[in-house]
Amino acid sequence: MNKLIINTDGAARGNPGPAAIGATLKDENNKLIATISRRLGVTTNNQAEYRAVIAALEKAVSLGAKQVTVFSDSELVVHQINGRYRVKNAALRPLYQEVVKLIGSLDSFTVSCIPRHRNAEADKLANMALDG
Repeated sequence: MNKLIINTDGAARGNPGPAAIGATLKDENNKLIATISRRLGVTTNNQAEYRAVIAALEKAVSLGAKQVTVFSDSELVVHQINGRYRVKNAALRPLYQEVVKLIGSLDSFTVSCIPRHRNAEADKLANMALDG
């Protein structure tokens, strides 16, 4: 499994509130390789968004991926990972650092922001975990 395309989403009902993550991991032919749908407990929406990226990257690394493309509908998380925004929030800093550490084990990594309607599968997985 060399190349993976990942969609991630974090959701919190209330901010902070009960939260969950969802992610899809697909190969370059758009074949679904794995999904993540997990409750987190009480956290903020931004923390949930970061935890979704972390869980997906951990899964990608465990599958042996070397080239990873991540899509998220969280502008804040995407811009922080890309270095466009500084990570000012103390609660997000360790999550950001974990993402950077995981990226370091890859040969190539990109992350892009997409509109929410293009992230429906990951959103559904996050909401399934919240509702379950």
